[in-house]
Amino acid sequence: MARALQLARQGEGHVEPNPMVGAVVVADGQIVGEGWHQKFGGPHAEVNALAAAGPRARGATLYVTLEPCCHTGKTPPCSQAVIEAGIARVVAAVADPFPQVDGGGFYQLRNAGVTCEIGLMQQEARHLLAPYLKLVTTGRPWVIAKWAMTLDGKIATHTGSSQWITGTKARQRVHQLRGRMDAIIVGSRTARVDNPLLTARPPGVRRATRIVLGHLDPESQLANSAHDAPLIVVRPRHVDPSEYHWLTATGGELLLVDEGDHITQMGQLLDQLGERRMTNVMFEGGAVVLGALFDAHVVDEVHAYVAPKITGGSGAPSPVSGFGACDMNDSIQLEGIELEQLENDLFIHGRVKHSSGTVSTTPRP
Repeated sequence: MARALQLARQGEGHVEPNPMVGAVVVADGQIVGEGWHQKFGGPHAEVNALAAAGPRARGATLYVTLEPCCHTGKTPPCSQAVIEAGIARVVAAVADPFPQVDGGGFYQLRNAGVTCEIGLMQQEARHLLAPYLKLVTTGRPWVIAKWAMTLDGKIATHTGSSQWITGTKARQRVHQLRGRMDAIIVGSRTARVDNPLLTARPPGVRRATRIVLGHLDPESQLANSAHDAPLIVVRPRHVDPSEYHWLTATGGELLLVDEGDHITQMGQLLDQLGERRMTNVMFEGGAVVLGALFDAHVVDEVHAYVAPKITGGSGAPSPVSGFGACDMNDSIQLEGIELEQLENDLFIHGRVKHSSGTVSTTPRP
């Protein structure tokens, strides 16, 4: 199963909104076939592993990170392929909550006389599959909050200067992350002050939709590149759509949300992105946007880059504003912390810890 999980990771960025899945066929104590879901719309992990095993699959055990599917989507059902290959036993890490599966794969296998076991390395599999599981069970994408700051916790000087806080390697890491996102989201102030492109350079396996929360200057880099990369501007419903004729004319999209506070509008945005089957989205600031995210408790993962610089200045902004916690005991905590030095910068990565100790699966309100 550890090998199956290792194989599954190779599909990251290629298979979404499908899950990353790996599979290993074992006969007489030896691995005789292995495979993973390589791209969206392509054969699933079980099919690839069975093809590699060939006739040696008959009477063998299939280790798979997720319950085999039992419905026809872009590919035929994997449960039927497992049965036809003559697999005697299936060991799966977790069940698939997708409504068209949800135990149906195991049901079909058992009815055909295949022994099924569930739960081996379940925690590791759920960690790997967390973005998929969240999308399926809540209808919302996995939310990553990312920022770069100085050692004294500033994302810009008091005059607004912010380029560049971190060094080359840290910025390269951000571009790699962008290259597997479905969307990259910033507030209007960040779009105005930094005038970013929000693209992955060099391009990654996915081309993220750039999303701006609030007004966007039609002369900005984002607006001028709408023909090259998807662009959405999010505005309240009272805005006259004709003001953004230039956006639709260049291939962009105006997305309207109901009136309300930042937290309410953030929830509406995530619901709409989930309806578009976006699996991983990253918010890159600014402080108001990140503050609304944390106040709404919808952040799943944090990527923070800390540079050994001190700017000072009481007016210099910090990464996260919003209402915040009243008591230190109410602070949002991370778990599974990873630290890495990138040249002179420190990269801190972790997932948001909730009161239950589980990964975020915040349901729709």
